[in-house]
Amino acid sequence: MTEGRDSRIDATFKRLRAAGRTGLVTFVSAGDPSLPRSADVLRALDRAGADVLEVGVPFSDPLADGPEIQRASERALAAGATLSGVLAMIAGVRADIAAPIVLFTYANPVARMGLEAFARRAADAGVDGVLALDLPIEEAGDLRATLAARGLDTIFLLSPTTTTERIRQAAALGRGFLYGISRLGVTGVRDRVADDARALAARVRAVTAMPLAIGFGISRPEHVAEVGAWADAAVVGSGLVRVIAEYGGRPDLLDRVADYVKWLKSEGTRAPV
Repeated sequence: MTEGRDSRIDATFKRLRAAGRTGLVTFVSAGDPSLPRSADVLRALDRAGADVLEVGVPFSDPLADGPEIQRASERALAAGATLSGVLAMIAGVRADIAAPIVLFTYANPVARMGLEAFARRAADAGVDGVLALDLPIEEAGDLRATLAARGLDTIFLLSPTTTTERIRQAAALGRGFLYGISRLGVTGVRDRVADDARALAARVRAVTAMPLAIGFGISRPEHVAEVGAWADAAVVGSGLVRVIAEYGGRPDLLDRVADYVKWLKSEGTRAPV
């Protein structure tokens, strides 16, 4: 796939919009409880109907991860998970999965591997997009160009405090979709969707038609339905990571993961955007 043609992510969001359906983006920490088990979880998420699979590379010094994801990363690192190992795991599971795979990482592991080597290995593994959480838009040009040359989408993070000009920059440089966080602070399960999320979605819609996914604090079907009224997809991370933490050592882990995804999708279609 070359730049200018639809990626697997583009095709997914076009299908969602045509069907008037809210997409579900699921986040897991790769290597929790082990890399082979993470591969099984990704297969289960895909079979259960997750629209995009976001795979987190465990990192020792996270910025925005809440308690559930921090603990998952700690377990994964203790089990020996690395960026190289995560890419090898994705390569092994890619043929079994229809959904796009987005790698969620920090800049440091990418820099240590080397940008060119990272882009080549990610593309060879079947990764569709990359979100480097702590890389500012102003410094992302090399990453974006190198990934695009390999047919990979660069996805940018937006927050309620992101200026309109930076939203425009993210839309101009980014591909696939924009990832908006519903509130400032760290990830984690919440009772309700933050009020800032809708306002952020409105500001994004005012400057770009690029698909928008909203995350942070979304863990229930009513949250997914609410987000779907003004965004293309909801991102669920901590709630799913909590399920994996609770059942990771049990034989029914994959059934529990699938049941959680099916429950999240049980509220029906979204309102037109």
